[in-house]
Amino acid sequence: MLPDLKLAIRLQEVDNRLADLAREISALPKHIAEIEKKLIAHERKLEADRAALAANQKERRKCDTDIQAQEQKISKLKDQMLEAKSNDVYRAFQNEIEFCQKEIRKSEDRILELMGESEPLDKNVKAAEAALKVEKAQVEAESQQARERTAVDKQASADLQKERAEIVAAITPAVYQRYARVCKMRRGIGVAEAVDGRCSVCNMAMRLQFFQELRRGDQVMACESCLRILYYNPPQAVEDVAGSTAVQG
Repeated sequence: MLPDLKLAIRLQEVDNRLADLAREISALPKHIAEIEKKLIAHERKLEADRAALAANQKERRKCDTDIQAQEQKISKLKDQMLEAKSNDVYRAFQNEIEFCQKEIRKSEDRILELMGESEPLDKNVKAAEAALKVEKAQVEAESQQARERTAVDKQASADLQKERAEIVAAITPAVYQRYARVCKMRRGIGVAEAVDGRCSVCNMAMRLQFFQELRRGDQVMACESCLRILYYNPPQAVEDVAGSTAVQG
């Protein structure tokens, strides 16, 4: 195979890997941003549940305070009833005591409602706190893995960029220009293998004479349909494979 073809094939491999690395480097921060966004949403939900629980407990304390105030008022009213000079005054005290008792019953009923509401709220808060602790640890672990993976990818990309520059310097300028031009036209794929008389990328059949010239491998040729640089790998004979295995053994 011509040196230029070998270089073009390797250049395509390098460019493919560089594209993969670029996508991965770009995707990792997006992935972390997504899981952190979910974490923030869960934190806000926990804050809302905590606020609801705190409001529930605050209202219960207020109800307790109101009950105590009404009981103290009733106690004073009963003392004042003993000094009532007339039935009208006595009944007025009695009515006021009944009103205070009604207010106490209202507060007691409300306390029962609040107790029923607080139990699921308290369970939600405790469950959310436990889940959030686990989620935070997972997010931190994934973030650390992403940072480490990004560092590895960036180093691999730098190494490949260096190799790419060496290939570009070694390949014939006209061949490289053809490769670069076709890559720009064909979504980054400038080299294709000829398999069974067809371009392996665009799948167009080759003319017999063209394919015969390609098989000789004495010139750089391009697909007549998609213009990608073509190369041909002759199939290995069974005897060659067996002989190669024997030598390695």
